Amino acid sequence: MQLGCYIPGFFLYAHHISHICMVCFKMPNYERIVVFRLGRIRPPKGPGVVLVLPFIDQWQRVDLRTRAFNIPPCKVTTKDGGLVSVGADIQFRIWNPVMSVVALQDLKASTRLTAQNAMTQTLGKRTVREIQTERIKLGEHLGMDINDLTKPWGLEVDRVELTLESVLRAPDESQSGPLIMPPSVPGLEGLTGPIQQLAMHFLGQSTAPNPPAKDTVLFTDESSTEAPVAESSSVMEELLAAVRLVLSESLVRQVGACFQFHISTSTGQTRSYYVDLTQNSGTCGAGEAMQPDVFLSMSEQDMMAMFQGNLRPIAAYSSGRLRVQGDLNTAMKLDALVKLIKPP
Repeated sequence: MQLGCYIPGFFLYAHHISHICMVCFKMPNYERIVVFRLGRIRPPKGPGVVLVLPFIDQWQRVDLRTRAFNIPPCKVTTKDGGLVSVGADIQFRIWNPVMSVVALQDLKASTRLTAQNAMTQTLGKRTVREIQTERIKLGEHLGMDINDLTKPWGLEVDRVELTLESVLRAPDESQSGPLIMPPSVPGLEGLTGPIQQLAMHFLGQSTAPNPPAKDTVLFTDESSTEAPVAESSSVMEELLAAVRLVLSESLVRQVGACFQFHISTSTGQTRSYYVDLTQNSGTCGAGEAMQPDVFLSMSEQDMMAMFQGNLRPIAAYSSGRLRVQGDLNTAMKLDALVKLIKPP
């Protein structure tokens, strides 16, 4: 009889203890929490207020925002006997928090290794010419191949951008076509056949070395330090003018974000600029924005290269040349503006 009286009291005491020891989390929209209760996994919780039991539950936070990593350049032997050094910049996100926690111990390292192996196998079946001229298409196919392998892990690759560092060994001419486009010529990836050969013909003429100039003597005033500053300001004004030409309501609907730039100049100064694509047709200028969505820090040289189409935002971020404070997915929307600006 006494044992029967103690048992209900014990469970009532445990019930009160469990409520007293609850831990409360406030999860943002881009995070979920995966809870294991007594060894059994429960559905992911969040966003909003989440309650867990510290002595009974084990939990892990999962970030659902788009992130990026880069594959360092590696040597690939091509189908036609060539040898190239190729890397990649990859954007990915987690679409299933539970699978991302239970599938692997180190999700990012496994994804990087899987992507590198898939890239080596895919490019090994291509020629040097195809890698040089069809990088965008190959990146799309590679992204689908990687997704087939990573979907069971709860991870999805959104974008793959191949970067051809150099051709280490030329292919066998008997197996490949005579045209090899140098990787330093941008903008011709989509051209094929006779059109590409015609473009290369004119590029070859336009890039021919100029005859040596006559000897000249240049006198400079070493005491003056305002010239570089004025030149830097003039370059940024030209860039802002080019941005204003492409601002439109359709671009605002597509991007819908305000970017704050902190640009370091060659003279060691830091200048602030903004591009506001949140209302009307958008605005841009020097100074600080009222409510920026993301902060971007980079050098003036890298910024010019990015808006001239020589440096993609994701490549700049992966290499450390672009520092982002805020949501990376929002920062990468800047690519829509960059594509509209025609380099001089």
